[in-house]
Amino acid sequence: MRIRQGLFAGIAAIFACAGATAHAADFPQRQIRIVVPFPPGSGTDGSARVLAQEITKSTGQTVVVENKAGANGFIATEEVMRAPADGYTLLLTSNTHVANKFLFKRTPYDPIQDFKGITLLKEGPLVLLVRADSPIRNAADLARTARAAKTPLAFGSGNSSSRVAAELYKQLEHVDMLYVPYKGNPLAIGDLIGGRIDLIFADSTSATPLIRGGKVRAIATTGRARTPNLQDVPTLIESGMADFNLGSWLVVLAPRDTPDAVVDRLNQLFRDALQTETVKRNFLESDAVPMGTSRQELADFMASENRRWGSIIQKAGIQPE
Repeated sequence: MRIRQGLFAGIAAIFACAGATAHAADFPQRQIRIVVPFPPGSGTDGSARVLAQEITKSTGQTVVVENKAGANGFIATEEVMRAPADGYTLLLTSNTHVANKFLFKRTPYDPIQDFKGITLLKEGPLVLLVRADSPIRNAADLARTARAAKTPLAFGSGNSSSRVAAELYKQLEHVDMLYVPYKGNPLAIGDLIGGRIDLIFADSTSATPLIRGGKVRAIATTGRARTPNLQDVPTLIESGMADFNLGSWLVVLAPRDTPDAVVDRLNQLFRDALQTETVKRNFLESDAVPMGTSRQELADFMASENRRWGSIIQKAGIQPE
């Protein structure tokens, strides 16, 4: 009897696997929804939209981007975590996804266990920005100004990577600055231009067009080397902060119970989109490097970044809220 039950269970598993594979071969058969935890106009939003456009072209199915900003990314992340695990609702997110675990005492999700990674989309530096008319022209000016200020300089942040970069800067330079939170970096940059805050660490996608337009001034970047489009802007490492190697990245994730065959199909769709001239040009113009990893490479990357951001946040002296 037990042998017969085991045989039936094995046959059922084979048919289930075959069904999932057949389903994946036809995927997608309807609209895909990409949920972004940042507002319209953010760098993440722009990247999601250009990818959605290319996947729509390649599949013939509409791919829409929905912005669910606020609550430190929890709203969007929870929505995708609880969505049907069928591959039609995805999360496109940034470093914030792993950083939040160390910034808040309670997070409603586990960044690794509650999702299946599809692919790493891109990596890029952060850019330290001040107003175009600011007397601060370089990193040394900023340190001197921050130390001499009777009222702490104010830095804006619309995501975790931006905040952590500023907090790490404070610790390494031994200066005091005031943290001003925003629902997204575009809102913070708007206040920077308007003179309501003094500086921000922004992703290169958001920063580059504004630098070119003369709206803001870039005084440093956070990578190991200068970026192709900002060759005249030194890195913070060049400015004497040897431990300051911090960038931004984007990934796309699915709910954890999504069938592997469907996730494999999504991996291929996103990797194909990353190879199109439209996406490569869009990313490279803002000094972001298109990636397109395998699922295993992404899993290894996420595990490593989870450890790394925990270490950076501890070094920055940030206490969980």
